[in-house]
Amino acid sequence: MAGQADSLKSVLFALFANSAIAIAKGFAAYFTKSGAMLAEAIHSVADAGNQLLLILGLRQTRKTPTDDHPLGFGKSIYFWSFLVAVILFSVGGMFSVYEGTHKLMHPEPLSFPWVAIGVLVFAIVAEGISLWGCMREVNKERHGRSLMQWFRQSRSSALIVVFGEDIAALLGLIFAMFAVVATMLTGNPLWDALGTIAIGILLIVVAVFVAIEVKDLLIGQSVEPRILAEMKAFLGEREEIAALYNVITMQFGPDAMVSIKARMVATGSETGMVKAINRVESDFKKTFPITTWLFFEPDLED
Repeated sequence: MAGQADSLKSVLFALFANSAIAIAKGFAAYFTKSGAMLAEAIHSVADAGNQLLLILGLRQTRKTPTDDHPLGFGKSIYFWSFLVAVILFSVGGMFSVYEGTHKLMHPEPLSFPWVAIGVLVFAIVAEGISLWGCMREVNKERHGRSLMQWFRQSRSSALIVVFGEDIAALLGLIFAMFAVVATMLTGNPLWDALGTIAIGILLIVVAVFVAIEVKDLLIGQSVEPRILAEMKAFLGEREEIAALYNVITMQFGPDAMVSIKARMVATGSETGMVKAINRVESDFKKTFPITTWLFFEPDLED
């Protein structure tokens, strides 16, 4: 199996970048009176808070299973990831649309626009570093797939969220730069208001896409199609198995549950069959280390 992506590393990259960017944008918004800069500042504050929620979720996935939660707490990261999407939609997107609409109705001229431009350049560099860190982890699990295919098939919800946030952040910064420059060149604050609204719509669209993907994980999804195909191929090649009837999987955060139904090759005794199943299970877990729970049902027919 290929190396697994480190979601925590991507989250930490994004947390440090967004914290620094939020402070810089806040000062720029205060001095320039730019609605686009204020929207971006709120966006970065929300992103930093979101990363703290993701860290909390990742920590909870490591909790030991209990009688009430016998399959552990791996799915808790999906709850926190979905909450992040809701926050991105409400705090980031809806606030930006509100602020842009307010600026349309009550336009204000920009002050010190070069301060905003300098902060935006810094933010683009910082977000670029954050996206670079995220892409390093994404590429570990892409396996030749396009970014859209990976986004739709990945089971790493924290990585999906950080990737979505980073893309939205970079595009939002470009919108903000365009709005500030256009306002500075024309002297018309309409551009700043339109840029603020555009940032809000962008955040809402990204939040909806992220929420849809995480919702599927929250309900319950199998392991990635690629991994499921590898599991079936592995079992199909085992000499202990005469016929593979079914493989059912369920992703629980970084872990997975696997249920196998198969007809075993006759060994002449119950003890022999049990030992054969144990060998298959042991080798299966070594090949697919994400498998935390493995249930094997020997049967004579499907």
